[in-house]
Amino acid sequence: MRKALRKAFPDHWSFLLGEIAMYSFLIIVLTGVYLTLFFVPSMNEVVYDGSYGPLRGVRMSEAYASTLHITFDVRGGLLMRQIHHWSTNIFLAAIVIHLLRNFFTGAFRKPRELNWLIGIVLFMLVMVNGLFGYSLPDDLLSGTGLRILEGVIASIPVVGSYALMFLFGGEFPGTEIIPRLYVIHILLIPGILLALIPLHAVVLTWRQTHTQFPGKGSTNTTVRGYPFFPVFIAKTTAFFLWVFAATALLATFFQINPIWLFGPYDPGAISSGSQPDWYMGWLEGSLRMMPAWEINAWGHTVPMSVLIPALGVPGVLFTGLAVYPFLERWVTGDNRVHHLLDRPRDVPARTGIGAGGVVFYGVLWAGGGNDVIADHFDIPLFWTTWFFRFAIVLGPILAYIAAYRICLGLQRRDLGLARHGLETGVIRRLPNGEYIEVEVPLGEERLAPVTDARPPAAVALERPDTEGVTAPAARTRLGRLRIALNRRFLRDLGSPPTPESADKHKAIGP
Repeated sequence: MRKALRKAFPDHWSFLLGEIAMYSFLIIVLTGVYLTLFFVPSMNEVVYDGSYGPLRGVRMSEAYASTLHITFDVRGGLLMRQIHHWSTNIFLAAIVIHLLRNFFTGAFRKPRELNWLIGIVLFMLVMVNGLFGYSLPDDLLSGTGLRILEGVIASIPVVGSYALMFLFGGEFPGTEIIPRLYVIHILLIPGILLALIPLHAVVLTWRQTHTQFPGKGSTNTTVRGYPFFPVFIAKTTAFFLWVFAATALLATFFQINPIWLFGPYDPGAISSGSQPDWYMGWLEGSLRMMPAWEINAWGHTVPMSVLIPALGVPGVLFTGLAVYPFLERWVTGDNRVHHLLDRPRDVPARTGIGAGGVVFYGVLWAGGGNDVIADHFDIPLFWTTWFFRFAIVLGPILAYIAAYRICLGLQRRDLGLARHGLETGVIRRLPNGEYIEVEVPLGEERLAPVTDARPPAAVALERPDTEGVTAPAARTRLGRLRIALNRRFLRDLGSPPTPESADKHKAIGP
């Protein structure tokens, strides 16, 4: 216990991104428990006779009527609904930013591959649970989302119709989907999350050395930070209160999901400019920008315009995230344990890949609002659609090139600071008539992240041929591909420079 309480935690702000996700989940659970006391997960029709006048006398499901009751008649109900909804958005945003931080710094490397995979599973589960959660009120907007889900399931060859009948309990919309989503949303997925989040955030991280950025006193075998008790426990408690305060502030002053304006779900109606929550926008965008392709064979139709964006794109994205740590290890030949993080600028190839992935996701997300963009800027809808079709291909390539060049520029800047010091703008004339700019050498603390030794991010796999004999690693196509990728990854890898002597600075004065 004494050893656990003295465990060192790094002090960098980026280590608290995962804390935001964990605290948001706690807020979601607490507010969700409150909402379950009043929500009725039933699709039985009733006539609304509550406080909201514009819908009084309208036929609707009990689920929608109970949501209106929570909103207008339960003390604090609207605030709890909005805190619950905002927490979900913050939860997923924190997961995405935490994932990007781990990717760009190489925190997924040995021995943390398992934790990375658990994080990907958590991301998928939370995204699906968010979709099911905002489908429960059975309003027009959420019903439109369920209609899209129904179309995606129906498009799956062979088993689609069977899966559809099993999920909805009959023809869409049926009478069973809300109760089933309710059980999944409050019981099944939260139960899995309650098992995986402590494993991801506490058990595995506690058994391993914390990752940290290069710097003075930070090595691959030591951690520079503060003890869990009393410093980190006080800091993290205060941070939880800040997260809760920010969420409550958003819920109080910024309206979200006003289901009373949408009305009850009607399969024959759809509202203009319908948009899902941000974390589902990228799937909406992939559906909107996909051409109307289909395959007709042997009396069957396979709608590629639905299968590719709804199943293919998420499959590529999440599978790529899951296998990347193992793919990078195969390319780099790096099997060492890493507790010291990479600065993104020092690994331009990985940073470029990450930037391309961010742009790919961002273009899909923006494409989900192509109709809103066309309306606000008064341009044809087809222009925005074709723009996003080109951007989804060219955007990641351009992002890779731009990020790679930025990394090289930052590396050269660090090299100049290490060798010459910081420019002051002061010009001096030497006795021989030469004009120079006075440069101030940086201290050890500021130079340490640049100059301190650290394990390289990759090792060279290529071995030169011996007396005309081809190296074993290059005798197969796969081996030649691996060597080519390894050569590309190694190119422009940042390495710690050696600061030159500061005698010149001392000679001319500060």
